Amino acid sequence: MELDIPAEDARYLLPNACATNLVMTMNLRELIHSSSIRLCDRAQWEIRNLFEEIARQVNSVCPGLGRYLQPKCESLGFCDEDESMSCGKNPTREALGI
Repeated sequence: MELDIPAEDARYLLPNACATNLVMTMNLRELIHSSSIRLCDRAQWEIRNLFEEIARQVNSVCPGLGRYLQPKCESLGFCDEDESMSCGKNPTREALGI
């Protein structure tokens, strides 16, 4: 962590690092909400990869629903994070004067 490696990534170097199995159940509304946060470029890479795969799977079964699984800034048209937290892909609320 002294090398500015995020704690969630540094854990891979520990001898007790292990694989995790995950079972998740959510309705469409919660899936859209979770995807809006977890598909953001600022989300931790591991959870972002998980939600990218979830979006691919949903798209393969029901393309009409898969289009709703996107980062929040894509559906809003702007980033609602503080200027310092934005990934820069879309303008922030402050930059748009909203």
